[in-house]
Amino acid sequence: MPQLWLIGGTQESRQLVQQLVQAFPLAPSSAPTCIVTVTTEPARSLYPPSRQLVVEVGQLTPDQADRWLRAKAITAILDLSHPFATAISQLAIALAQRHQLPYLRYERAPVERPVTPWRDRQQRPGLVRVPNLPTLLTPEYLARDRTLLTLGYRQLAVFAPWQSRATLFARILPSPIALKTALDCGFTPNRLIALRPPISAELETALWRHWQITQVVAKASGHPGGQDHKQILAADLGVRLLQIQRPAIAYPAQTDDLDTALQFALRYCG
Repeated sequence: MPQLWLIGGTQESRQLVQQLVQAFPLAPSSAPTCIVTVTTEPARSLYPPSRQLVVEVGQLTPDQADRWLRAKAITAILDLSHPFATAISQLAIALAQRHQLPYLRYERAPVERPVTPWRDRQQRPGLVRVPNLPTLLTPEYLARDRTLLTLGYRQLAVFAPWQSRATLFARILPSPIALKTALDCGFTPNRLIALRPPISAELETALWRHWQITQVVAKASGHPGGQDHKQILAADLGVRLLQIQRPAIAYPAQTDDLDTALQFALRYCG
């Protein structure tokens, strides 16, 4: 049975799948017409059950991708992965081009620069847009601050050599692998907090104040990623926000309208 491959793992992908399931036929014998891929087991439970929907957990590698595509009878690709999940997007684009499959990338709209710029408590520019993560790994950015990292556990390894030269804190997901990775990278328990977004402004404020944070490192992940809330809170507390910009990828087709993505999904789910 032909299937749409929907690359999930984001808040928008869950919203779209919920709408998609509601539009599916109600016949109990309906065969799967959409396969959703996510990278962690807890993410599987976030998608609604449906006879026409299959959720697979794991990371697709280039070596297995072509074989997997044929085995699943994929006829179109809808990419709703995280803005910083570049590897899976690049793999999906290559597969779509090689197999001549329709491809659509949904990417959340960027958050605009705040109308009113602010200065931090040291009178530095409050919002600093950084092109990539390696740019931050200098004494200029890390040596004299109390820095909160909100990048996810996979990015913490690059900060391990800085544990003796900087005061680093991290907010991670409440999962065993995230906690183990953070501890292995030198973060002590008193400099870690495990929370699953969304996080209320009150809790975020209390955390920054408790740790006496002077700067926060975050991704330009858009509104669902809390980018706008971090800008507001940083301005209110006089904290410097180091915002890592999204990687530049040339998508063959792209939209920031979720309804357009839904119509694409419906077209290729029959």
